[in-house]
Amino acid sequence: MVWRPAPAAPAGPRVSALAVGLAGLLAAPVGCRPAAPPPPALAAAPAGPTVAPGVQDPQLQALVYGARRSASTFERLAALCDGVGPRLAGSPAMVAAEAWGLDLFQKDGQEGIAAEPVLVPVWIRGDERVEILAPWPAPLQALALGGSPGTSEPVEADVVVVRRVEDLGPEVAGKIVLFQTVMPETEPATGGYGAAVRARGQGPAAAAAAGAVGALVRSMTTRSLGTPHTGGTSAPADGVRAIPSVAVSTENADMITRLVEDGVTVRVRLALGASTAPDATGHNIVAEVRGAELPGEVVLIGGHLDSWDVGQGAHDDGAGVVESIEALRLIRQLGVRPRRTVRAVLFANEENGLRGGVAYAEAHAAERHVAAIESDLGGGWPLGFSATGTPEQLAWLRAAAAPLGLPIGEGGGGADIGPLKGQGTLLIGLRPDDRHYFDVHHTHADTLDKVDPASLREATAALAGLAWLLANAPPAPVQSPEP
Repeated sequence: MVWRPAPAAPAGPRVSALAVGLAGLLAAPVGCRPAAPPPPALAAAPAGPTVAPGVQDPQLQALVYGARRSASTFERLAALCDGVGPRLAGSPAMVAAEAWGLDLFQKDGQEGIAAEPVLVPVWIRGDERVEILAPWPAPLQALALGGSPGTSEPVEADVVVVRRVEDLGPEVAGKIVLFQTVMPETEPATGGYGAAVRARGQGPAAAAAAGAVGALVRSMTTRSLGTPHTGGTSAPADGVRAIPSVAVSTENADMITRLVEDGVTVRVRLALGASTAPDATGHNIVAEVRGAELPGEVVLIGGHLDSWDVGQGAHDDGAGVVESIEALRLIRQLGVRPRRTVRAVLFANEENGLRGGVAYAEAHAAERHVAAIESDLGGGWPLGFSATGTPEQLAWLRAAAAPLGLPIGEGGGGADIGPLKGQGTLLIGLRPDDRHYFDVHHTHADTLDKVDPASLREATAALAGLAWLLANAPPAPVQSPEP
């Protein structure tokens, strides 16, 4: 549906005058270097977007330095986190988040503002209790996985430990399976996450098919202070009954593993109040700056507006959302239209369904998306971009992006923009410093205080700068949709 003015949702609390003042002190005068230095540990890393010497592009200069000096980026993230909070797709909080996004686009004077309907799943966590019964009683630090069924009566069984999904065998029948898959430390951290996350995404369904009555999954993180990390898990095949499934803290998983490997019988009880309701109507929130010469060619920027139902979704993906909103605001503020259309999309349902990305690709299949840029790795200091496309597209991207001075790697993009790959779109992911992203990812600890305002501003500068450069670049390579 097209957005029409409606009674404004209650505004989220703004940061204090002191916080705004501090944000202003952090912003350095306009110059040739970033407004704030990268964190000390990144001193040898690229120092953020830096307009290359000799480049005469006053609009690019204005975008980059405007982003570095803006206090509104962090203010808007504070309003989302503190004013709306956790916002799982299909929840009342997600409805409030949609109204928040629409209101900002309207206040910024954007064009093409729309709330495009998407049917989203509705999963409700409810009360939950996970505990060891033997060899001694104790509660476990756990969070049910998204999509897990509840338990009408508590489920009790002995624990069998497996390291990989492939290790499941007949011995798990009638048992609770612990997937002791350790997320390795890698650089960037996303590599370790990708190597381990199959245990969470596919493990419980595979365990159900093997006859297990419950599943525990070691949390996807390399560092923990007794913090469980939730996340989505796939439904089992037709005819297989889903089993209650939870993520447990790495400390709990390691303890259970030690006991079992020492020959001790570990018995666990799962009591989950989770439930699934009928699908509800959510919305992709869309706005744009219309192109002056090639309005039918689109450069998309975006992130996902939904989050898990724990924490505040500050890094995942509130940061990417406000970076996209602010990048579009800064482009609008230039007063000069880009050649191509720049469109911001706040996707409806990434965490437990990806339906927002799929619905957007279907609804806009007739348009030519020259490039799509997603920010969905937190609000860390920008280190570069990664991209998936043809050799010709990648060469075009590197040439256009050169004035930013940030490296372009191959492989990657973002989950929400992934469905556009079938249309031949160049997919680009903003790559921030993610060393601490998975410390709070999908946890109660993903809160506003974990986001550094200077890093958030610098990432906004990188996103706005690249979107502007691509929107004004020479003709893009002809796209060949995938079969």
